[in-house]
Amino acid sequence: MLDIKKTDSGIRFKIYVQPKASRNTVVGLHDDALKIRLTAPPVDGAANKLCIKFLSKITGIPKAAIRIASGQTSRTKHILIQCCNGNPGREEAVEKIKKLINTKTS
Repeated sequence: MLDIKKTDSGIRFKIYVQPKASRNTVVGLHDDALKIRLTAPPVDGAANKLCIKFLSKITGIPKAAIRIASGQTSRTKHILIQCCNGNPGREEAVEKIKKLINTKTS
């Protein structure tokens, strides 16, 4: 089950990234994290940049509101979505993330 935590500034959840995949896609759950396959290699932050870009694309949340809070050099990352200043509200962001669990995207 994906653990989505509400914080004062937004929401936080874990993702598990598989770099160097054949296409960008959401796979489903990996333990308590959302598993995402990315085409970028884990070199010079390329996979991290693509991760934020891909999450923005599939959720409709601006890239500026999404950041990797921890795990920049790990496959398991904590994502923080800031829900203020015109960005989606906490409940709206939580719903967008929950929809990803059951949706295969590319």
